[in-house]
Amino acid sequence: MSKNKVTAEEALAFHLEPTPGKFEISATVPMSTQRDLSLAYSPGVAVPCEAIAANPETAYDYTNKGNLVAVISNGTAVLGLGNLGALGSKPVMEGKAVLFKRFADVNSIDIELDSEDPEALIAAIKLMGPTFGGINLEDIKAPECFIIEQRLKEEMDIPVFHDDQHGTAVICAAGLINALHISGKKIEDVRIVLNGAGAAGIACLELLKSMGAKHDNCIMCDTKGVIYQGRTEGMNQWKSAHAAVTDARTLEEAMKDADVFLGVSVKGAVTPAMVESMADNPVIFAMANPDPEITPEEAHAVRADAIVATGRSDYPNQVNNVLGFPYLFRGALDIHARAINDEMKIACAEALAELAREDVPDEVAMAYGRALSFGRDYIIPTPFDPRLIYRIPPAVAKAGMQTGAARRPIIDMEAYEISLKSRMDPTASILQGIHARARNAQARMIFAEGDDPRVLRAAVQYQRSGLGKALVIGREADVKEKLAAVGLPEAVRELEIVNAANTRHLAQYKDFLYERLQRKGYDRHDIHRLAARDRHVFSALMLAHGHGDGLVTGATRKSAHVLERINHVFDAEAHQGAAGVTALLHNGRIVLISDTLVHEWPDENDLATIAERSADVARHLGLEPRVAFVSFSTFGYPVSERAHKMHIAPQVLEQRGVDFEFEGEMTVDVALNVKAQEAYPFSRLTGPANILVVPARHSASISVKLMQEMGGATVIGPILAGVDASIQICSSNSTVNDILNMAVLAACKVG
Repeated sequence: MSKNKVTAEEALAFHLEPTPGKFEISATVPMSTQRDLSLAYSPGVAVPCEAIAANPETAYDYTNKGNLVAVISNGTAVLGLGNLGALGSKPVMEGKAVLFKRFADVNSIDIELDSEDPEALIAAIKLMGPTFGGINLEDIKAPECFIIEQRLKEEMDIPVFHDDQHGTAVICAAGLINALHISGKKIEDVRIVLNGAGAAGIACLELLKSMGAKHDNCIMCDTKGVIYQGRTEGMNQWKSAHAAVTDARTLEEAMKDADVFLGVSVKGAVTPAMVESMADNPVIFAMANPDPEITPEEAHAVRADAIVATGRSDYPNQVNNVLGFPYLFRGALDIHARAINDEMKIACAEALAELAREDVPDEVAMAYGRALSFGRDYIIPTPFDPRLIYRIPPAVAKAGMQTGAARRPIIDMEAYEISLKSRMDPTASILQGIHARARNAQARMIFAEGDDPRVLRAAVQYQRSGLGKALVIGREADVKEKLAAVGLPEAVRELEIVNAANTRHLAQYKDFLYERLQRKGYDRHDIHRLAARDRHVFSALMLAHGHGDGLVTGATRKSAHVLERINHVFDAEAHQGAAGVTALLHNGRIVLISDTLVHEWPDENDLATIAERSADVARHLGLEPRVAFVSFSTFGYPVSERAHKMHIAPQVLEQRGVDFEFEGEMTVDVALNVKAQEAYPFSRLTGPANILVVPARHSASISVKLMQEMGGATVIGPILAGVDASIQICSSNSTVNDILNMAVLAACKVG
């Protein structure tokens, strides 16, 4: 079971900070000068207006319609919470909008409509058609959702897709293709029992029937039992369409000798006895959320041959809609589709099934915390598979083109796949990967500054996210008071609070420290003061003695002070090969800048060492290192003795025979800009640099802080590399999230 606990306070804080809600709008064109404004608005805007009026198809060229989806709900069936109303559904719809962006780079706006009248909703949504490239309906209760979707599909010329129905159906179909592949059965032969005759259940059966499942082999059940031909009680036209000729009247009777069970109903609807009565190699998709109809443990206890999927992320085979809707819309938008038809949905399911049968890339196994290979516990890809973005949309687009749904077919499919790869933000998958590695490591993390509320909140999050054990250095009464002040009074029982007064190792720590410092002018009294009263020294001593696996500090003191303290316990000085590497994440790019912590004015040999340490960090983060030694000159011009060391540092690396790309010296634009690099065809770099080694610590600090303040970059670091222990030093203006990220890096032993 997952250890990941989310408290109400955390969930509210996440939605409140740094600004209310989950996304904002930003301009994609310059907006600085009078000329920019004249082109963006009056008079320049008149030209595309007239062009679109003359030829509506050009709206896809001159506006954002082609990459804009509306997420629309009236809040009548929000998650498993029921009718919360339009406004109550807004956080879910905003969440859906950011999932579109995160997984497929689709821009999306949430629209909550305050009506339960299907006719009013149909009219409102239809009127919005010109704005959007597609409509994603969400959390609208059955049977109204069927009426609304059917009518809108008939009356609108853009895709209308009710995700609760078809998203679930597509992922379910993908899993079933592979489950039947493993059990050696054919879809046209299997007997399928479905429990839950709502939107998702009906859509699942409809899609499976369009893939070849036989009508009378599919038995649908609701709260009143089997939906059989001739039943009158609790029926509607959508259920009637799936009434089967059968003698079975209860779910229990229907399950006897069934090959497949699909559940979109309630916790505990299926008993072990029902599973026992199923055919050989039964396939059980227990998709009720948050708790399945039967847990995988319960099913496997009676049937070792069962293939089980659920809707939960803490079990194998998660039926997760995020594998479907972002990529379905991506493919549909890119061919300017009139609709998302059955063929496109089946193509999506088949492409997902095929992907799960392929060799799994290392970063996926890393993100999942275990090796994955096609089989009973892996029949559906994981949402963090980086191949989804360039494998699923092309399959959807091809099916749309073959069935006449495309207004603008894609001519060069290979170029389309390459363009899809470049759409994804690599920072997201890298952060995902290191979080997963940290979860795997289960490190005991020492948080040195238990007197700071940010550090305490990060420690609580570290532990509640299932990353490992949080050890907080502080006084129990003080920690208790500070946690209560930030609304986490109960968390004090979860953390382990350590200090000099409650450890039994203090004498051992002091002996160790005296041994290291006795010839540096420290007497026993100084040693006691350092070990017992300085939390940075105390936590470093804990780490040195194996009483923790990693250390995070620096949130309350300047990094130079913290580093000096750590040096009392570890060898973390320049001449010992230590270096500080800061990661900048901005607009989907990652650049490492070093040294930002240890060397004040490095010489060419130091610079070469810094490059090697940075390359280690880059590889730990999943990047292939490309180092640029940067200066104000490029390859010796203009000539300057200040830049000379940057010119000869690459020669030092050459002599060392390192196994990564490096070049220099060069200006930052030549290092990062492929166009600028074209002027230097002899350069060893095969692409933009992702590591910038700068001349001195002051230039490193200026670069990082300028990017943070002016460019809005996310800063992770400085990451302390080249030290024989996993220590990360935060900056004093770190947020809770920054401190947590540093703990995650320490857990992964990055650097």
